[in-house]
Amino acid sequence: MLLKKRGSSVPLHLMILPGFVLLFIYHYVPMGGIVIAFEKFRPADGVWGSPWIGLDNFRYVFQLPNFTQVLWNTTYIALLKIIVGLIVPIGFSLLLNELRRVWFKRTIQTMIYLPHFLSWVILGGILIDVLSPSQGIVNMIIRSFGFDPIFFLGDNSWFPYVLVATNEWKEFGFATIVYMAALTSIDPAQYEAAALDGASRLRQAIHITLPGMLPIIILMATLSMGQILNAGFEQVFNLYSPAVYQSGDIIDTFVYRIGILEAQYGVATAVGLFKSAVSFVFISVSYYLAYRLANYRIF
Repeated sequence: MLLKKRGSSVPLHLMILPGFVLLFIYHYVPMGGIVIAFEKFRPADGVWGSPWIGLDNFRYVFQLPNFTQVLWNTTYIALLKIIVGLIVPIGFSLLLNELRRVWFKRTIQTMIYLPHFLSWVILGGILIDVLSPSQGIVNMIIRSFGFDPIFFLGDNSWFPYVLVATNEWKEFGFATIVYMAALTSIDPAQYEAAALDGASRLRQAIHITLPGMLPIIILMATLSMGQILNAGFEQVFNLYSPAVYQSGDIIDTFVYRIGILEAQYGVATAVGLFKSAVSFVFISVSYYLAYRLANYRIF
């Protein structure tokens, strides 16, 4: 019987095999390059010919005057994205749940989900035009009320919040669908009983809907901890400029400039390894919390 069960799963394993091969080639094999973080890497000498310098690259990075600011920017922007990324989809899913016309609800779901499929290359060009201080529609509206235009993408006091707001506009539709799926598991009889007891829609949302969504909310919150140092390279790279390095430069863009533009490959690898180590700790903690609080397990 056991052999028969194993034989029936062979086609499924064969279907997984191409994806596993690609994962191994493009994710695990390049991990051998981590050794560059401990070398004064010179492309002409190769990985094995470059001189070994131990932890000097890490010391150099941590002594850079702007690295602390980069680390702060990354953590601050990522935390804001995580918090807003929980509040907005939950609130919007509660509002959608109150709609009784199915066709209208599905239309709204489709509209808010569409930006998720657009790349930041496209959205970056759109946002640069929309937020332009001279001809952008947002600043036209601001000027119509008698206020001075705001340079959203060139002002350090505004730029982090523009990143958070635009990222949420792009991604909250996907998270909303996740929470809407969680709402389908709530027993409709609970709403009927609450309505008979005279509970208003608000009371029903507070005492029935939110508790019913709580396991998914806890799960999404704990899993998002693994993204604590991922502030969004594609978004920042397409929207930032030297004028907002102080508030918008994150670890990924910092690595890009050091590694690609300045050709300090060892230093860039050291920063990337540091980020991966911290992310690994947060991911491990998040999965542990997801299991303890929401009974969620991968393995």
